[in-house]
Amino acid sequence: MRAFTHESRCKIKNATLLLPTGIHKNKSIVFESEKIIEISDDQLVDNNMPTLDAEGLFVAPGCIDTHIHGGGGHDFTEATPEAFRIAASAHARYGTTALFPTLAAAPLSVFKEAIHVCETIMQDEPQGARILGLHLEGNYLNKIMCGGQNPAYLTLPDVEEYKDLVRNTSCIKRWSAAPELPGALAFGRFMSEQGILVSLAHTVADYPLVAQAWEAGYTHATHFYNAMTGVHKQGEYKKEGTIESVYLIKDMTVELISDGVHVPPAILKLVYTIKGADKIMLITDAMAPSACTNPVSHDSRVIIEDGVCKLADRSALAGSVATSDRLIRTMVKQAGIPLSDAVRMASETPARIMGIYDRKGSLEVGKDADIIIFDDNIEIHTTIVEGRIVYSKK
Repeated sequence: MRAFTHESRCKIKNATLLLPTGIHKNKSIVFESEKIIEISDDQLVDNNMPTLDAEGLFVAPGCIDTHIHGGGGHDFTEATPEAFRIAASAHARYGTTALFPTLAAAPLSVFKEAIHVCETIMQDEPQGARILGLHLEGNYLNKIMCGGQNPAYLTLPDVEEYKDLVRNTSCIKRWSAAPELPGALAFGRFMSEQGILVSLAHTVADYPLVAQAWEAGYTHATHFYNAMTGVHKQGEYKKEGTIESVYLIKDMTVELISDGVHVPPAILKLVYTIKGADKIMLITDAMAPSACTNPVSHDSRVIIEDGVCKLADRSALAGSVATSDRLIRTMVKQAGIPLSDAVRMASETPARIMGIYDRKGSLEVGKDADIIIFDDNIEIHTTIVEGRIVYSKK
């Protein structure tokens, strides 16, 4: 293989391409600088360029993780350039080409410092996954459903606080909150008016409240099935939970931690059956120990067991150690989802939901050359971010 350089025109040949139109064998994809410029049959592409032989492996759009707390031993609440860069590079090894660093509940000062770091990192040439903006998962969450969140930092929505944050940066792209909290509906209306994805999370909202939240701009459900209520009894009567309420709102989108532990495979299949691939995005909700050879928790509140993070007293799950390849693999191998749809939920759907489908989320001419190559077991062989090889198994 002649060396790939960012400036040169490069080709991947002998590829099984996952395109918006389906899975196509014996294809080539050509990119120059950071953009895809041609998709053709193998024999139709000029061979006088640096070429990577995919050897028949799957070539797909890179994964876009919109809910990820860290990786490679670092958490984004460290609010340092090193933490952001290391986590982004660590997850690129497993197929993530773009991500939205997620901040769990923390002091306001941490949010402000992370915003400053994120604004700087977003201007850098990526050495791993491209960082596209922040997701705040706090501090406006219901303490009853705090899960792995630190309840000490959970507060009611503060108008002055959240307006000040948003008006002083453009890097906040998602914000998760519990719609039942006083002031949360006004929060949702304001955030959605700013073009920020508002998502219900860590909540006990019932159907009337979820319906109100939808009207107030809550168009998405954070880590669906986790830290929210399902159907339950109130006295001798049945009561719908947040989960059933989200199902009833047809156009509300959801995200799934498809590691096979946070949501069992049968439930993953149920969500897919009801919502469909165009309403589901796969997320890792990954913690600092993720994307490490030997994951170890350095947080005394958290242990790693059964392939997930748990609170040390085992009272709740506390995030995952999953990577993007595992999300797809679980959907295909355990939940029986077609590969093309599993990949869509990790790439195209998050790109559409986050409003970046014009440049990311699928292999199409004119879009960023965010490309992954993987085998039948969905093990990543190569990750390319905006035309640069950032990981190669060889």
